[in-house]
Amino acid sequence: MKTRTQATVAVLALALVATGCANMNESQKGTAKGAGIGAAAGAVLGAMTGGSSGAAKGAAIGAGVGAIGGYVWTQRMEDQRKKMETATQGTGIDVVKTADNQLKINVPSDISFDVGRADIKANFATVLDGFAQGLVANPQARVRIVGHTDNTGSDAVNDPLSVNRATHTRDHLVARGVDVSRVDVSGMGERQPIASNDTAEGRARNRRVEIFMAEAAPAAAQAPTSTAAPVR
Repeated sequence: MKTRTQATVAVLALALVATGCANMNESQKGTAKGAGIGAAAGAVLGAMTGGSSGAAKGAAIGAGVGAIGGYVWTQRMEDQRKKMETATQGTGIDVVKTADNQLKINVPSDISFDVGRADIKANFATVLDGFAQGLVANPQARVRIVGHTDNTGSDAVNDPLSVNRATHTRDHLVARGVDVSRVDVSGMGERQPIASNDTAEGRARNRRVEIFMAEAAPAAAQAPTSTAAPVR
């Protein structure tokens, strides 16, 4: 009997989410789905310990936990995505929404940096200027910048180079009004290739900077945690 109660409550919780999401925007859908999943889990646990009344209480608690976990995709994030897509059209820069509600901007080496250098190129500076404006207008967002290199050279060269590229990118944003405390930087050297290092084209793709922007869900004030890496 207890197993049937658990399953029934869980199914009802998820069904409510599925029907309720039809008329929601992206931000509302994300929060509602999180709430539904949390409610289902909470209901099952509650039913196991307190029967039907425990299931109801567990569902309420679980809904709250599900709704505040991770990141949210707000209208501000959507507006930033659209602006960046327009600003980078035809440049080879990828602007995507990740599965965990982060805005990811992948900047290839031919736009961002010359080989072996961390000085920001003019085309990249223009893109960063527009990105900085969006960040200043959205103080809720945090940013993580990761630099990457190809496998040319040793770790002793590539690791600090990848960090320097991420740092220079951050410094450019800060110089345009973004609070430095909102931006985290790291460098991955050659350790996260996205293409084969056996060809010149592949190495060029691996020399990149990845920028992640995210808004924490309510009461979950945490910085973006996606895996991004520095540039060469």
